[in-house]
Amino acid sequence: MAKKAVWILLFAFLMTTPTYAGESVTFENYLKSFDYQERRNMKIGIPELLGIYKQDRVQIIDIRFREEHQAYSFGFIKHIPLNELPDRFRELDRSKIIVTVCPHYDRAELARTFLTLKGYQSKYLVEGLLGLADYLRGDRAKDFINDMKQ
Repeated sequence: MAKKAVWILLFAFLMTTPTYAGESVTFENYLKSFDYQERRNMKIGIPELLGIYKQDRVQIIDIRFREEHQAYSFGFIKHIPLNELPDRFRELDRSKIIVTVCPHYDRAELARTFLTLKGYQSKYLVEGLLGLADYLRGDRAKDFINDMKQ
């Protein structure tokens, strides 16, 4: 029930959100222009994400609730809870790709849509934070941290 309420509220908000990629666009017009290219552009996988992170071309945003973030977090990811994003999105770097993350990807996709309509180049992590945690174990974690120090 709560998930349905979030979708309804987001839909109502987005119907009145007036920007997309620097132009004034409603959510309705965004949907009308949605195509296979946009479907590909909205997603990113872990290897690509880490590659552009190493190049300093991305800002990763954890949009989980504060309690979830307190339970576990990643030191290289900025935390802005989804319910704070409408008031805090200006903290994000417009010159970078914004990748939103949550445990799976449902809330990350909500955040990505919001940011896209605000004119940000944004994607969501398909594998979610759980996939990222699984991916960055053992030698991969060590290699990632060592690469970032160089």
